Amino acid sequence: MISRTLPTPSTFKPTRRGLAALLAMAGLVAAIAAPTLARAQAALDSPLRIVVGYAPGGATDRVARIVGDKLAAQLGVPVIVDNKPGAGGRLAAQQAKATPANQNVLMLANPAVMVVAPLVFKDNGYDAERDFVPVSHVNAYDFALAVSPTLPVRELNHLLAWMRANPQQANVGVPATGSLPHFFGLMVGEKAKVQTQVVGYRGSAPLLNDLIGGQVPIAVDTEDVVLPQHTAGKLRILALSGEKRSPFAPSIPTFKEAGLDLAATGWNTFFAPASMPKDKVERLAATIHAVMQDPDTQRKFKDAGMTPVVSTQAQTVAMLKAYKAQWAPVVQKSGYQP
Repeated sequence: MISRTLPTPSTFKPTRRGLAALLAMAGLVAAIAAPTLARAQAALDSPLRIVVGYAPGGATDRVARIVGDKLAAQLGVPVIVDNKPGAGGRLAAQQAKATPANQNVLMLANPAVMVVAPLVFKDNGYDAERDFVPVSHVNAYDFALAVSPTLPVRELNHLLAWMRANPQQANVGVPATGSLPHFFGLMVGEKAKVQTQVVGYRGSAPLLNDLIGGQVPIAVDTEDVVLPQHTAGKLRILALSGEKRSPFAPSIPTFKEAGLDLAATGWNTFFAPASMPKDKVERLAATIHAVMQDPDTQRKFKDAGMTPVVSTQAQTVAMLKAYKAQWAPVVQKSGYQP
């Protein structure tokens, strides 16, 4: 039998090449361990529920499911999307508010729930600022102003001239009264010094049917809803509301480019009930921030026609403050009563 004497620690002296190999191996082990360590630090003690105030299949629901799938992998627990449609999202807010502190719940909400409703309803059953903590802003969307193919205008300035000349016919359809498109339509009228008569529908589908058929000449809705019909040639989008052109419709001008000094967006943002411990809120905010930086997450948002946003908790708080300052005067001045 061949015997081999192994060097003791005191006599073992690795070569330069061997030392480099050992260092490389140590780096590889650290790289493999890092995601596991991150997950362990982020892990929750029970499943996470994401409350959504709208039915499955809508834009807010799609956002919740894209982010939820990624969160499950990072947090090490199941993530359940809990759809609670009703009252324009307010029922979901009421339910999320009442969550006990020992349960893991986030609410994914839009401005209709967290900005508009508190301004127009006397009793929502929740206080948007007192009962919730902003966690992370995750996506943004533009509003589109579109016209019926029966209307002989192709540019925004031509439409505004037509509206001034035909005030009795200048009706603007929106998917619901009290919605963000409703108040954006009023913004357009105020900026352009045009009297607008807003006509509320029960959803986007009947609104677009009437717009395409010529029963209503003008409509305001979100870009993702209107763009497919524009692409199909069934209606015309004259302007989009972003600060810069949409990556999904680069040929369509912004309102500012079309001659009207106006920009506005909608969003989806995660909120935690105020009962959730601060350290858990911060942990969830950091994890969502990391998820939104993931190229695969961003690809899935873009494939769904939505713009992903990477935002820290502090940036989310600042965004909400600026957003309320922009929209509150418009909502209050409208005198809208549900």
